[in-house]
Amino acid sequence: MQTSIIQAKSLSKVVSTSHENLTILQDVNLEIGNGESVAIVGASGAGKSTLMTLLAGLDTPTSGEVYLLGKNLSALDEEARAYIRSHSVGFVFQSFMLIPSLTAIENVTLPCLLKGEKENVPRAKQLLASVGLENRLDHLPAQLSGGEQQRVALARAFMIEPKVLFADEPTGNLDQKTAQKVISIFFDLNRQHNTTLVMVTHDLSLAERCDRVFHMSSGHLEVS
Repeated sequence: MQTSIIQAKSLSKVVSTSHENLTILQDVNLEIGNGESVAIVGASGAGKSTLMTLLAGLDTPTSGEVYLLGKNLSALDEEARAYIRSHSVGFVFQSFMLIPSLTAIENVTLPCLLKGEKENVPRAKQLLASVGLENRLDHLPAQLSGGEQQRVALARAFMIEPKVLFADEPTGNLDQKTAQKVISIFFDLNRQHNTTLVMVTHDLSLAERCDRVFHMSSGHLEVS
């Protein structure tokens, strides 16, 4: 198998409420190789998004360990985890997460500023052109359709040349036709950049385009 980029070992997540302890994830083990694309599918409440946030270092497990790019995330503080995310990880969300007051090109160059670097405008223009938005550089999110906003989000995700891309329901807010177009661009970009892809989705046709599919059920993980 390729070099391991992500590993989860005996991963569990328990959330305490005023009435009880809820087990969201239980004893999850997985390994994802360099350049591999995997989908995490399952019913709502199965633990898919929780698993993704743990793998990305956005949250910490109750027990177990996550290794991202060879680093044990549990052994790092939040500042160190944030450094890994800003330098090596891209994110695409269902709700696009664009900054309303920034133009398309400003949204795409934002990861440069978060890394403390100068905005790489030529690369941003190239990425926006690759998603078919070379004529929308100066448009604000409100002036773009949902599909166009998600394509801006895709361009932004690839701005820092991430080693890993996490996508949470990337077509959830798009109609079928727009979703198909966005997904084609999504996988084209992923192949061009040889990025490791971890995607949470309800869309089984989308999941089947990935190298492997993980099924979540009541906090447990099965690989198909």
